[in-house]
Amino acid sequence: MIRIEKLTKTFDTFQAVDHMSFEVPQGAFLVLVGPSGCGKSTMLRMLAGLELPSGGTVQFGDDTVSDGDKGWMIDPAKRNTGLVFQSYALWPHMTVAGNVDWPLKVAGMSKPDRQARVSEVLAMLGIEALAARYPNEISGGQQQRVAIARMIAPRPAILLFDEPLSNLDAKLRVEMRTELLRVHRATGATSVYVTHDQVEAMTMASHVAVLNGGKIEQFGTPEELVRDPATAFVATFVGTPPANLVPVSMLPEQHAKGLRADALAMYRPENITSSAEASANSMAFEFAEASPVAGRTMLTGTQGPLRVTAVVDNAPRLQIGDMVHFGLPETPAAMFAPNGERLS
Repeated sequence: MIRIEKLTKTFDTFQAVDHMSFEVPQGAFLVLVGPSGCGKSTMLRMLAGLELPSGGTVQFGDDTVSDGDKGWMIDPAKRNTGLVFQSYALWPHMTVAGNVDWPLKVAGMSKPDRQARVSEVLAMLGIEALAARYPNEISGGQQQRVAIARMIAPRPAILLFDEPLSNLDAKLRVEMRTELLRVHRATGATSVYVTHDQVEAMTMASHVAVLNGGKIEQFGTPEELVRDPATAFVATFVGTPPANLVPVSMLPEQHAKGLRADALAMYRPENITSSAEASANSMAFEFAEASPVAGRTMLTGTQGPLRVTAVVDNAPRLQIGDMVHFGLPETPAAMFAPNGERLS
């Protein structure tokens, strides 16, 4: 449904998006995830037609909608897309029903058909009782539902979300994730969702593009990214908690034997053991924090700049500053070069 080829966006001398290419199948829920400044919002704006690419193309189905090499793009209103911003952007002088009705009116739909569609989408989002209220009379979560209802009312083929849940509290964010997925399935549209929250990405996505420095580090399913990270950045960015990377030069001698001296060894938190006592194969860390996770304990220790997290069943009782000893598996789950490239 969406095909991106060598897409580039440059602002003066800063390259926000650097020759990105990927394809999104019909009905997918793609999440663009990465740290601030990685290019994900710029990418979404180019999909929406709010930014002209500096190079490369954007194709929806069989139609090219942006061509940066030729310097043209189709108007946002003619792309059959819907967009929800972080700020909701509701019209304050219109009621909830009026906000949802407006894009239908612009599209030339008859009044009876508009009224029927407004009622349908308000019911879909569970906000039909708010139809006569104004945006300043409803909560942030309700405003977000109105923004989503307004987006899906014209039945766009592609739904675009720019960090839509970042203004909500933690509990409401979890509820709205479920709501957004339900809306996605009900509409049958292809969705592209931008977030910096990897938990959001991994729980919602059918496909994930991990962005860093304007480039795609890895594109795949959430399971593929966790199971088989392509780069050191992906390994330490996805997962709850993410994987640990330990320089081979810091490993105990028996673990480091036969490994490339300048490489980074990856260990999954659930495969690391912990103890208050040292053993022949353990590494000593200064205890930093502990938190319960689904009946287990997530323990974190530091050794200079190195930070390692383990998820264990029976955590030792420790105080900040105590030493915790982590036992590592005999073989790392993966190896990475110093530049982050996957070695094995």
